[in-house]
Amino acid sequence: MGRVRSVLRSAYFAVLGLPMAFGSPPARARVTRRVLRMPFELRGPGVVRAVAHSLLSAAVGVVAWFVVFLAGIGLVRGIFYPLVAANDYENSWGGPTLAGAWAVHAGLAVALLPVWALLLAGIGAVELRLAQRLLGRNGPWWPIPVALVLFLVGIVFFMAWLHQA
Repeated sequence: MGRVRSVLRSAYFAVLGLPMAFGSPPARARVTRRVLRMPFELRGPGVVRAVAHSLLSAAVGVVAWFVVFLAGIGLVRGIFYPLVAANDYENSWGGPTLAGAWAVHAGLAVALLPVWALLLAGIGAVELRLAQRLLGRNGPWWPIPVALVLFLVGIVFFMAWLHQA
């Protein structure tokens, strides 16, 4: 049960990345300590590091909120499949009947919730390492390029999602 709680805390921390980016560095450190229940020491980040953390944390936080949005859409569409389907059960998963298609879509939507939570927990881990590097001055260097790549991949995926048929 401890691992599940840890994953959920990290996922919650990822979702807090966007609003946390607009707070002061002491508030960000306090949120990190409270949500993740771990020591986090703020070591005078300075203006440049604080602004860099704000920008990168907001960028990664936007990606986290997009993941939450996709998970919500998937869950609602799966559970309420008969309301959103276009009566094309012949070619849908679980078809050719409504009951089969509904069962498969609802089951898949619910079964994917842990995958979405793990993805958010990974984003939360990047958020934590960003805070350690930029605000605590003692973390690894890799979260900075990872945050940039994550944001760019999120933009590309969002554009592809918008243009799907």
